[in-house]
Amino acid sequence: MALRVWASQAATSLGIGCRRPLRSLGFPAVPFSRGFSDGQLYTCSLSSLLLLYSLHSNIWFIEGLKYADSHEWVKSDGKLGTVGITQHAQEHLGDVVFVDLPEVGVSVSKGSSFGAVESVKATSDIISPVSGEVVETNTKLTETPALINGSPYDEGWIIKVRIQDPSETDTLMNAEQYKHFCEQEDASH
Repeated sequence: MALRVWASQAATSLGIGCRRPLRSLGFPAVPFSRGFSDGQLYTCSLSSLLLLYSLHSNIWFIEGLKYADSHEWVKSDGKLGTVGITQHAQEHLGDVVFVDLPEVGVSVSKGSSFGAVESVKATSDIISPVSGEVVETNTKLTETPALINGSPYDEGWIIKVRIQDPSETDTLMNAEQYKHFCEQEDASH
C-alpha cells in the first residue's frame, strides 16, 4: 500500500502516467502489473517504474552535503552548518515519533551524541558530524517529528551549528562516497 501511494504521488508530481511509456528516454514499453492487498490490479510501464526508482534512490544522496558514517548530514557554508539525519537513516528507523533536541548555546563535538530520534522501531542517538555551538534548533520537530520522514534534508533538519573548525567537514563523505557506503552497509546485513 505504501509503495502504491508513493509511486502514485511521485508519478503525479513528475507528470508520469501509467498508460504512457517513457519511450523518449529509450525505455521500451513493457507492461508491468502488480496486485495489491486491496484486490486491485495496477498496470504501469516498466520504464515508468525504473524512472521512479531512479529518481527515488537519487534523493537519498544529495550533492553539496557532507555525510557521516553514523548517517547524519551537514550542509555548511564554512561558519554555519545545518545538521540532520539522512534519508537512508530515516528509512531504516521507520516512523519518527519523538526528537530529543539540545538547547541553543550548547556545545557539540564531532562524533558525540547531541540528541536522539525515537521511532516506532527504535531510539537512535544523533551524532554530530561537526564541532561547534548550537545556534538554532528545529522546534517544529517537537510538534511534528514526522518532518524527518517526509523531508529529512529540508523541513526535517535538526540543528544549526556555528562550526568551530570548518576543516572537520573534509573528513566526511560526499554524496557518491556515502551512496557507496550505504550500499556496502546494506549488503552486509
